[in-house]
Amino acid sequence: MKDRLIFHIDVNNAYLSWTACELLKTSNVDIRKQVSVIAGDESKRHGVVLAKSPLAKKYGIVTGESIFSARKKYKNLCIYSPSHDIYKEYSNKLINYLSIYTPHLEQYSIDECFLDMSGMGHFFKDPIEFATKIKNEIKDKFGFTVNIGIGNNKLCAKIASDFEKPDKVHTLFKNEIESKLWVLPVEDLFMVGKKTKIKLKEMKINTIYDLAHTNKEKLILNFKSFGNTLYEYANGIDDTPVESEKPDLKGIGNSLTLPKDLEEIDDIKLKLLELSEQVGSRLRKDKKYACVITLYVKYSDFKTLTHQKRLKNPINTDEEIYQNVIILLKEIEIKPIRSLGIRLSMLVEEKFEQISLFNSNSGVNDNFENLQYTIDDLKSKYGKDIIKKAIRKDR
Repeated sequence: MKDRLIFHIDVNNAYLSWTACELLKTSNVDIRKQVSVIAGDESKRHGVVLAKSPLAKKYGIVTGESIFSARKKYKNLCIYSPSHDIYKEYSNKLINYLSIYTPHLEQYSIDECFLDMSGMGHFFKDPIEFATKIKNEIKDKFGFTVNIGIGNNKLCAKIASDFEKPDKVHTLFKNEIESKLWVLPVEDLFMVGKKTKIKLKEMKINTIYDLAHTNKEKLILNFKSFGNTLYEYANGIDDTPVESEKPDLKGIGNSLTLPKDLEEIDDIKLKLLELSEQVGSRLRKDKKYACVITLYVKYSDFKTLTHQKRLKNPINTDEEIYQNVIILLKEIEIKPIRSLGIRLSMLVEEKFEQISLFNSNSGVNDNFENLQYTIDDLKSKYGKDIIKKAIRKDR
């Protein structure tokens, strides 16, 4: 199989850069050259730094700290409000521009996307030169800069785009894994968050090289299915396709914005249990089953993440929804979370199962489903608090 060629485009300091571009339409002051931040409403819980200028960074101002704390570091700090409408406008401009180069484009987040340039050699001889051309055109056309990472898969392209910023093109091909990836500290690997880093350090795994050369079974023992993901990522392995078409959005979903940011896993699980019950109730009311489940997360820095799973068999009980969303939760980075959501899609009206000669759970599942409908009837008659589920700490 011929190697793929993937570009990852990442806007440098997107929120501050896009705000700067918009303000420059009516002013000659570039906030990127000020000691400035993008921050939420100081009178509410959102009064934290979402993005900072390079000069603000020099004064020690960090993303996620309060405006009160940031002002202590620089009293004349310039503060600008976030605008999702502006960000969406500039994001759309970028995506529309990039789509002229390939139809195989996946928007990963509001300020990131992947391009599958495999088989597009008639456009260019050297992918680095071509990526540099795209980078420079974006800067000239729109007024903001991007990093472009190039690799043989999405993982390596994304890691490459993070190497040195801003306004750079980097590569991470298979033959560069040893020299560019393995030399990095383990916390620089995609999906390794604060808690995973601590656990890896306890296992004497300090670099990505260490992780890549750890016995895979040992990782699975300590991290379950996420251990396999860690092992593959440390070795630059990723076969996920660039999803150029958006999935069918028809489905049932619920989300909630939290009164305070959550980081403790048990608190997050409790909220996901509530959401599982809400979407499960709606699903059964429509007499449907779901074939796809999606976990939606918005972090305190306003970065969003969606993680999706295609199910072997359709589901419609709260327990099945909850168990599957917890599997998705274990595969993402846990850091302060502002909003959570669950979406069920690819809805069908009949339940079907992949039959196994050794599957003895079919009758049990049917009984549990009937019990679920009984619980729904009780809640409808006596109120939703008539029955409460318990949540185990080890799940």
